[in-house]
Amino acid sequence: MKKIAVLTSGGDAPGMNAAIRAVVRTGIAQGWQIFGVNHGYAGLISGEMQALGPRDVGGILQLGGTILGSARCPEFMTVEGRTKALQSLNKQGVDALVVIGGNGSQTGAYALSQIGFPVVGVASTIDNDLYGSDVTIGVDTALNIALEAIDRLKVTASSHQRAFIIEVMGRACGYLALMAGIAGGAEAIIIPEVDIDPEDLAQELRSAYERGKPHALVVVAEGASYNAQKLEQYFKEHRERLGFDLRVTILGHVQRGGAPGAYDRLLATRLGAAATDCLHAGEQGVLVGLISGKISATPLAQVVANKKYVDLDLLKLAHVLGL
Repeated sequence: MKKIAVLTSGGDAPGMNAAIRAVVRTGIAQGWQIFGVNHGYAGLISGEMQALGPRDVGGILQLGGTILGSARCPEFMTVEGRTKALQSLNKQGVDALVVIGGNGSQTGAYALSQIGFPVVGVASTIDNDLYGSDVTIGVDTALNIALEAIDRLKVTASSHQRAFIIEVMGRACGYLALMAGIAGGAEAIIIPEVDIDPEDLAQELRSAYERGKPHALVVVAEGASYNAQKLEQYFKEHRERLGFDLRVTILGHVQRGGAPGAYDRLLATRLGAAATDCLHAGEQGVLVGLISGKISATPLAQVVANKKYVDLDLLKLAHVLGL
């Protein structure tokens, strides 16, 4: 009987549990034994894994986070760490590994595949910065959580005729901020991919008031050169000259903790099933993701070597729509 292990690594994302469920049940349908690894690569190194059956993954489809747990593990990026992980897998007689996670997780998956162990990655990160998938598990839910916050803050901003900054996650990628800003009707969007001058932002917000808007809303990505805290400080220091300050709301991990929506449950299920399909076909060293509406497998070597870019034409569109 073939033995497959599955782990979740890096930042949790709504839909990870649906992917775990799909890996377990489709793997069992192939006649395999499935093991769940606790606490990501750290658990792989220490050998924390247990067999999972269909009932063990029952009732988790709608849960946020990951039942297997996740942890950062710098040790795994060392030769010694990967050697320990390989020993743990061999001790349990595991034949292949499914890694559900984002950039760091798939870099680890690639490193393991390079030493000859069969690995398939599943694209999962709310940042949507992973090459090899147009959209990753967790993005849609995180985006809708951010959008709900934007809608609520717009109401109070209009009531008091104030300017608000809303900071969303995304690390060094501006996808969440860009999409949430467009969908939420923000007056300005600030992303890491484009440098901004606070003075230009102040002029944009002032212009919004002059055009008769009852509020001014700025959506900023956490990885921008001027994040929410830096902008808040700048506007406070220059309040007398600029004539107004900014109220700040940082959404933070709220975006990661939501129950997955329908889209993420379906995407995660499809990608989890695709991972076992790859292993069944003898395909490994790849990432399964969604490209042009189809489930596709991209070599992990390409995934770790390439950067995913946001569509800056959408930023131009957001500027026009903010008139």
